Formats: sequence, C-alpha cells, structure tokens
Amino acid sequence: MTSRKWVNLFLTTLLWGGLITLFVSFFVQNEHYVTAFNPFSIWEVIILMLMYLGLGFIFSVISQMAFFAYLTVHQFGLGMFRKLWAPIQIVLILFTLFDLVYFRYKAVSGEAGVASFFVLPAALLLFGWAVAYLKSKETNSKAFIPALFFMVVITSVELVPAFQADDSDWVMLMLPAVLFCNTYQLLVLHRLNDGETKAEAVPASNTPKKGQKKKKNRKKKSKR
Repeated sequence: MTSRKWVNLFLTTLLWGGLITLFVSFFVQNEHYVTAFNPFSIWEVIILMLMYLGLGFIFSVISQMAFFAYLTVHQFGLGMFRKLWAPIQIVLILFTLFDLVYFRYKAVSGEAGVASFFVLPAALLLFGWAVAYLKSKETNSKAFIPALFFMVVITSVELVPAFQADDSDWVMLMLPAVLFCNTYQLLVLHRLNDGETKAEAVPASNTPKKGQKKKKNRKKKSKR
C-alpha cells in the first residue's frame, strides 16, 4: 500500500472518530450543553464542541494504533503458532468476554446485579460477529476469527482507560467512536489493497512481453 493511501486512511478515520464522539456527546454529556446554552454563550458552545471533537481524535488515534499493533501481532501469531493461532484467538475471545463480566462485577463489590454486566459483552460479541461475517464474505472464511478477535479483544483493550475512570458516561462516549473506527479500518483495508493490486495489474497486462517484442522485430526483418 502506498503512503498516500495510508495517510488518507489515517485522516479519514481521524475525522470519523471526532465527528462520532461529537455527535454522541450531545446525548451523553447533554448537561454540559445545557449549561452553555443557559445563558447562551456562543464561545462556550464552540469550545465545548472543539473539546469533544479533539477527544474523538484521541479515541481515533488509539483505535488506529491498536489496529496496526494487531496486524503485527497477527502475523507473528501465524508465523509462530501456525494452525494453533485460530484456537488461541477463540480462547482469548472467551476469556475477554468473561473478564468483561466477572472482573467488572467484582470491581463494584456486588453493589449492582450481575445481569447488567452481560449487556456490554453481549452487544460487543454480536456487533463483532456481524463485522467479522462481512469481512469473511468480502475476503475469505479464514478472516472470520481474526476479525472477531480484533472487534472483541482489541476493542476491550482500547476501552480500558474508560473502565478505569469508573464512569459509565466515558464508556458510552468512547465505545461508539472506537467501534466505528475499528470497523471502518477492518472493512476498508482489503479494498485499498485490492484497488492497488488492480491498478498495478492494468499497465502490466497492456505492456507487451520482451519475447513478443523480439518476435515482432524478427518478422519485420524477414519481410525486409
């Protein structure tokens, strides 16, 4: 992939992360906007919007760093574990889902019902399953488990700062941006690679081979 396409992917993902976080902030952090509108202050509204836009940029950068890190880890896992890499990823997915339920429940010392802690892992699994299915349909069936691993395990790792803040608003603010950025990068990467491969194949197919050139030259000489 060319550097121009990498830069384009980075900037597009960055913009999406900022816009989604800004949009979600109107619902999750609406009390801040109410304060800025009562009494109305245009500068407070602009500063508030720029703050959430910048926060979304940070979420996007975290997503992109995790994505490139996973690409490296995935290649390392394929080279080291070979056929065992897929089962290892499945085990890590199950452990992550268990972690999202059990350890978060233990962190609140049983103050809330355990059933509520199943919502986030279940939603993350369903969403990741749908994205992995699309990825496997557009590429090949072997891409399903790595895509599911990325959407579940890597997304959970990215959300650690929000979990440590012990504030559900931060989780709700960060989760949509991270999920969208992860999904966008995962589904657009093979399209960029396919587009580059086709672009390289077109001029190669139009240029005659050296052997064909020599034969044509020989025919011209024989006619003379």
